Amino acid sequence: MIAPTPEARRGFIVEHTRLQHPPHTPELRLHLADEITPIWRLTEEALAEIGLPPPFWAFAWAGGQALARYLLDNPQIVAGKAVLDFASGSGLVAIAAKRAGAARVLAADIDPFCGAALDLNAAANAVEIDFAGDDLLDAPPPAWAEVILAGDICYEKPLAERVMAWLAQARAAGATVLIGDPGRSYFPRSGLVKLAEYQVPTTRELEDLEVKKTSVWTLP
Repeated sequence: MIAPTPEARRGFIVEHTRLQHPPHTPELRLHLADEITPIWRLTEEALAEIGLPPPFWAFAWAGGQALARYLLDNPQIVAGKAVLDFASGSGLVAIAAKRAGAARVLAADIDPFCGAALDLNAAANAVEIDFAGDDLLDAPPPAWAEVILAGDICYEKPLAERVMAWLAQARAAGATVLIGDPGRSYFPRSGLVKLAEYQVPTTRELEDLEVKKTSVWTLP
């Protein structure tokens, strides 16, 4: 079992990943798993035996890459603003927001390993980002967040429904909401506006295609 301390989590991540440039955001660096590192092929059962949730933080998912690319290319979306990155994972989108000039970025994820990954990845990109490990869906969207970002969050139906309802609340309260999605089954395209579309390189180890058509959407 992995000791439940931030230092142990950071050590585990360093041991089982390597610093890489995500293909769609080459100006950034993340601690990512790949075919060279053993965590890539661990099953959920094997992960459970060592006390590790599925390592979503170890990969640059297509939706996050597209959303990060959009922010880097359109910094005015977040420049000078308070930003929340929901279900942050590796912190890719949060880091892109900070690099694009956001005044404050909070990365939120219920997996404590994401907090450790964020610490490492933020340092690798010379930015400072706050982290919250609470389940934000248990409360209304935070009033301070001017922009809420969500990359690749519609891979399970119950979660997708909860998140989209929560994001709709945020938009109704005045926040700008941006979502990156590579065509997940439970992503509701109706009622949204497409801002951009990208061809994002991925891996067949995780996805059904080596390049995923991935879009950035907003709630009007």
